[in-house]
Amino acid sequence: MAGEAGKQRTVLLATEKAFAAGAVTKIESVVKAANYTLKKLENYKGKDDLLAAVEGADAMIIRSDIVDAAVLEKANQLKIVVRAGAGYDNIDLKACESKGVVAMNTPGQNANAVAELVFGMMIVSARNNFDGTSGFELVNREIAFYGFGAVARAVHKLAQGFGMKSFAYDPYIPADKIKEMGAEPVSSVAGLFEHQYVSLHVPLTDETKASINKALLSKMPKGGTLINTARVEVVHEADMLEVLSTRSDFCYLCDVAPKDIEPFKAAVGDKFGKRLIFTKKKMGAQTAEANDNAGVAAANQIVGFFEKGETRFSLKA
Repeated sequence: MAGEAGKQRTVLLATEKAFAAGAVTKIESVVKAANYTLKKLENYKGKDDLLAAVEGADAMIIRSDIVDAAVLEKANQLKIVVRAGAGYDNIDLKACESKGVVAMNTPGQNANAVAELVFGMMIVSARNNFDGTSGFELVNREIAFYGFGAVARAVHKLAQGFGMKSFAYDPYIPADKIKEMGAEPVSSVAGLFEHQYVSLHVPLTDETKASINKALLSKMPKGGTLINTARVEVVHEADMLEVLSTRSDFCYLCDVAPKDIEPFKAAVGDKFGKRLIFTKKKMGAQTAEANDNAGVAAANQIVGFFEKGETRFSLKA
């Protein structure tokens, strides 16, 4: 249990999308220093592999891997699962609660990586994917953030360097605090879409799923650009297709393609890679630094939980 120091523990590193080798070495160093055993399940091909591996594990480190009721049923010794990343949409929190399993994540550890990806996509789009035609500069443009957590603030910091003006809406951060951090507070989600760039930094919940719809997207000015490094599901897919088809000025930059990419390509024609940019897989945290930061943070949180009783996030709190 939490706070029972000095016991032997088994930590399962279960990553269908594996960490970089250097990050795994650092995770293993943290685990070994606590006299724990690290069990690795990397690049696995199916859920059955995960179900077999969780038996006997006291703790789990995952990335975008699914921890649901079936996994928790097999994990007969599990006390804690840590997602090396932000959000909990791949963890069944109610099932964790029923099993007495603590869930944590590592918000902010990949903030710089995601922020740089945001600007990479923005520059590629603004300069027409470097096809030799005239594009435009980002200086003096406006960017609005839906959610103003660690990642959004990292993007905001880069935006300041580019001479952009930032706006933000976050239902959990008071307007005066947003202003203190250098962005202009916006009073509603709809108000964000009055600006050229809108960057999404919200979790996938019942409230946010498919919430970015035609009504919001249609409010955006000429050259309106939606940037999605959150979850592809927060955008209403059919509405996005309609807007891309009917507004030749509109751009969508997304860190992971929808399951069926062809209708999107058809909607923008030869502007794919300019008006419409998708990464081949979710790449926001895919840097060596973010791998190290998130993986090591997850390992340290597990050690802190068992050795010191630290529960930064607990469903039982």
